[in-house]
Formats: sequence, C-alpha cells, structure tokens
Amino acid sequence: MSEREITYAGIAYFDRTRALADGSITPPGCKFRFLPFPSVGELFRRMAQDAEFDAAEMSLSTFMLMIGRGDDRLVGIPVFPSRAFRHGQVYVHADSGITEPADLAGCAVGVPEYQMTAALWVRAFLQHDYELPPTAPVWWTGGMVTPVYRERLAHDPPPGVTIRRIPQDRALEEMLEAGDLDALVTVRPPLGFDESGGGSVRRLFPDYRSVEQSYYRRTGFFPIMHMVVMRREIYQSDPSLAVGFLDAFHRAKEAARSQMLDTTSLAVMHPWMSDELRLMKELFSGDPFAYGFQANRAILEAMTTYSHEQGLSPRRLDPAELFAPETLDWTPT
Repeated sequence: MSEREITYAGIAYFDRTRALADGSITPPGCKFRFLPFPSVGELFRRMAQDAEFDAAEMSLSTFMLMIGRGDDRLVGIPVFPSRAFRHGQVYVHADSGITEPADLAGCAVGVPEYQMTAALWVRAFLQHDYELPPTAPVWWTGGMVTPVYRERLAHDPPPGVTIRRIPQDRALEEMLEAGDLDALVTVRPPLGFDESGGGSVRRLFPDYRSVEQSYYRRTGFFPIMHMVVMRREIYQSDPSLAVGFLDAFHRAKEAARSQMLDTTSLAVMHPWMSDELRLMKELFSGDPFAYGFQANRAILEAMTTYSHEQGLSPRRLDPAELFAPETLDWTPT
C-alpha cells in the first residue's frame, strides 16, 4: 500500500521548521508536503471554518474555543512552533494619557480579533498582574493594516465585555495613529511608532524586555501562541501519525537549535549572538521552545483557565483533551 500524502500548512520559520520545509526531515508513515503559508490569520480562518489542510499550524486560543464548543474536526499535537512574550506589543497613543495598565479602563483598545492568542495573553496579564479585567476596556476589532478582515470563528461577546467593529473603511493601525483608538494590541510595531520615542505611538511598557523577563521568572511561562493540528479523519486512519509528527517536528527543532548554538560560524545575522545565547541560557536554563504535553502541562493549564474566565471557551477544558492521547506521555529522545 502506498503511503498517504499529507499536506502541512504553516509558517516557514527560519530555524525550527526549516528541515521539514526542505524535506531533510519528514514524519514517518506518509508522504509529507510542507506548504509555506504567508498569513497565519488566513490559515487559522481556513482551518477553523473548513479544516482545509490535512495538518496545519493553528491558533491555540481558537482551537480551545472550537473544542469547548464540541467541534472535534481537528486533533491537537503538542508541537508549539510559535511563542512570544506580549508585554512589548501593547501600544498606546502618545496623547492618550495612558501611563500604566490601570489607565486602560474605559479606553478604546484595538485588536484584530478578541479570540486571538496574543490577546488572550495580554488580557491574562492585565487581569492577574494589574487587576484590569477584560470588562474594563472597550475592545475594537477589525483589519490591522487594511479595512478588509474576515473573522476566523464567530463568537458572541463574553458577559460584560464590549466588543465593537471599527468602521468598514478604516484600519486599526491608522485609527491608533490618528488618536481614534487609545491603545492597540498587535504583533508588530504599528504606524506612528518610533523606537526613539518621538512618534505619535509608544509602548505601554517602554522597558518591555525587563518586564517580560520578570514575568517569566515569576510564572515560568513563555507564552505559547500556536500549536499543530491534524484533521481527525486522517489521525483516526493511522493514530501513529500524531507521534510521528511530534518526533519529526522535535528533530527539526533540535537540528536548528544545534546549528544556532554552534558559534563557530554564526547561524543568524546577529553580531552578539554568543552573548544573547548566554542570556537566554541564564533565564530559561532549558529549551524555551520545548514540545510535548508533559513539559507544557502547567502553561496549558493556565491557558485553558484564561480561555474560560475570559468568556471564550464555554467550559474549563482539561488540557489533555486538546491532544491525541498517544502524544500525552511523549518525551524527547
């Protein structure tokens, strides 16, 4: 019997999925095809609505929302290709008068989608670290750069939370720059932002790296953004594919990690890479991008709690129900 071809859609990361993209590492038991996807927002929408690809990178927050609703078309694999701290990606208008998180109460805060994982983490640290609940701001959603934006998965506003759509002819970035939004949660520097501090937009946490390092030392969380999912019918046709994918993604990441740690010839264009690696080792001690359920149980427990308390998942999920059972006890070899 010929092996089944499986198409995986995801970001072609420079390092951790490179070996999968170039075919030097592939999961066993299938003909693996890596489909680079330029827009994760569009990818998440197509997976949430149509489960279009055999396997894909997926928003963890949206996936929790789906599982909480009883939508089990996708099965999770505890591979987490995207993680990011988000304190440095909350921006405010320079004339908004906002100097600390508490000042966001009653303000107009933009975000592409309330359900996006970055926003889940921002609301979590605002609530748990700064006592600002999700009900305090007014959330405005819509396109970040252009007015056109299609929501990945419709949901009602959680109780007490106000979510409004921006005008159809406007975009979040230009509304912040114009002062029509007080703040914006985004994954990249928006219009009007100048690292020197001279623009119309500035960060809520100017010394964000120190804030994020302190957050990690206190919580142990390097926030997960994305995971890997597989269409259920493909998983059910051969459950061993789940562990096969997990093994392959881990091997690809370790190959990239080994190359990065070898400073004989710098793997990335960063003149002080050796010092950055030293700082990373001091903070994280282990692998910041660890895969597997057991290694991430605590952060997944927190994320399922945040999803429910923020009104996204209708029930408090057990993190184990997100993943193929065969992967729960996996450990790297």
